[in-house]
Amino acid sequence: MNDRLLQQIRQLPPLPESAMQIEAVYQNPNSTFNDMVKILEKDPLLTADILKAANSPLYGFSREINAISQAVGLFGMGTVRGFALASIVKKSFPLDLSSYGITNTEFAELSKKQHAIVTSWYIKKDPKLLGVLSPAAFLVEIGKVLISQYVIEEKLQEKFRDTLKDSQNVEATEIEVVGVHAPEVSASIFTHWKFEEKLVETIRHCVEPQNADDDIKKGAQSLHVARVAVPINGVITDESVAQAKKLVTAYGLDMESFEKAIENVRS
Repeated sequence: MNDRLLQQIRQLPPLPESAMQIEAVYQNPNSTFNDMVKILEKDPLLTADILKAANSPLYGFSREINAISQAVGLFGMGTVRGFALASIVKKSFPLDLSSYGITNTEFAELSKKQHAIVTSWYIKKDPKLLGVLSPAAFLVEIGKVLISQYVIEEKLQEKFRDTLKDSQNVEATEIEVVGVHAPEVSASIFTHWKFEEKLVETIRHCVEPQNADDDIKKGAQSLHVARVAVPINGVITDESVAQAKKLVTAYGLDMESFEKAIENVRS
């Protein structure tokens, strides 16, 4: 990673105390459902953000979720942790994704749909894995914010956009122009903030899951699939789904649950 990006990461302010408390509760094996609810309810603005996210039509609940306790009960502690960390982290950055040719709204849709896919895919099949995948899916693209900032400051927008147009490959463009892809930048950010190692390494290896250790490989593979299914503009297409299905087959993941997840998010 180039020195300028590393400097940007080192200069990031610490996360609010609420994020540290959420992580402490989630990582404590003796913590309960109520412990998480109490921490979240202390912050009315965070509570509002979580409930807004939980009530997205992407998750397909027919009744409104109007309490944190209800959200934790329906989604589980791991997924609500993902909602909370996404809200807190994204408020820590000034967003300008113009280098990628997308709006902030499109960037938000990208993260929401990737998260909705992994949530629907694993909420019943593997809640423990979802505890890592949920925040990973929300946060994996954060590195694009710093990359875009770097591209703008170094006056590389035209080169970046032309390279992206020619290659049609976001990671290849990031590496060619900046020297590193977004998930690696994201992983470095969360290492700086001392997030749990499994979450950081799942994000770091989602571009090349074959290099991941066995204990995080399935998570990295699943995150790779979700990122292929939802292109950078947040619009799921038949082509992107077909590419994602090829990966599901190659990785030996649950195709039936994945197809249902895609159907839920696209409906």
